Amino acid sequence: MALQESGEMYLETIYVLSQNHTNVRAIDIGEELGYSRPSVSRAMHLLKDEGLIKIDDYGFVKLTEAGKVLAKRIYERHTVLTKVLVNLGVDEKIASEDACRLEHYISDTSFDAIKAYILKNGSK
Repeated sequence: MALQESGEMYLETIYVLSQNHTNVRAIDIGEELGYSRPSVSRAMHLLKDEGLIKIDDYGFVKLTEAGKVLAKRIYERHTVLTKVLVNLGVDEKIASEDACRLEHYISDTSFDAIKAYILKNGSK
């Protein structure tokens, strides 16, 4: 299944928020991303329909196993690409912003090659 960039952003945000908070609510996701309630509500329904999240009776959002796998992959791309750019001398804030854009478009082949290169050659 191919998600659009916005769907990937939601999954990554849910994943990151869930690392720091026991319970994640749609309002937390909207605040983190700067999106409106209607936009977040629509996205939550789409992600739920895709089987990537569950919403419990209290409105807490949880990643399903499939959602967690995808979210971890997206987050790994973000962190690795940010690290590469920082190691190349890019300011950390700019590197993170650029990595956020790149993570959604880079092919698995190219990302795997970058990751293998970093592991082989080491990085800071």
